[in-house]
Amino acid sequence: MSAQARRLWVGAGLALVLLVLVLWNLPVVRIALSFGAAPEIEADVCVVAPPTPYNPASGLPLQAARPVPADVRCPVCGMYPARSPDWAAQVIFANGDAQFFDSPLSLFMYLGDVARYSPGRSADEIVAHYVTDVPSRSWVDARSAFYVTGSTAKGPMRAGNLPAFASQDAARQFAAQRGGKVLAYADVDAGLVAQLGGQGVHAH
Repeated sequence: MSAQARRLWVGAGLALVLLVLVLWNLPVVRIALSFGAAPEIEADVCVVAPPTPYNPASGLPLQAARPVPADVRCPVCGMYPARSPDWAAQVIFANGDAQFFDSPLSLFMYLGDVARYSPGRSADEIVAHYVTDVPSRSWVDARSAFYVTGSTAKGPMRAGNLPAFASQDAARQFAAQRGGKVLAYADVDAGLVAQLGGQGVHAH
């Protein structure tokens, strides 16, 4: 091969390299060429949902239930409880901090492992538990409420999220219409919570 021919080949090669570099910097080309590449997987993506401090200006007692702020997120699933007011729940800590949940199920999951969802906290610090009474849409003590499991009602996570009732009669009427079984607070055990939690996307 003559020197002139070699120079032509080298020049053509350099031109090809430059063309590839130019094309690679065009977003549409990079997306097309990278489409089949394996996506990067984050090891553990969690939503950090800090507690909401007590606001003395609210005029509410320290341990009273409060309205759900629009911007707070559930520490269990990351959803916004204010968007599902019929299902919302909350706990109050001894210092007045509140943690809000998208459903009674998320509340029970939280109580089963407080340190996991609120590092540095413990269940012993919780002084009040509230769930939303389905008929009245008002707050009721979660420990005196009744819950229906196995009904056709689907909560925020599209799973059986244990609708809550202030009275056993109301819970029974609901179960008669929508199916399911009525449970007292003490009857909602860890096994049931784990089963229901696996039906939605509550994994954290």
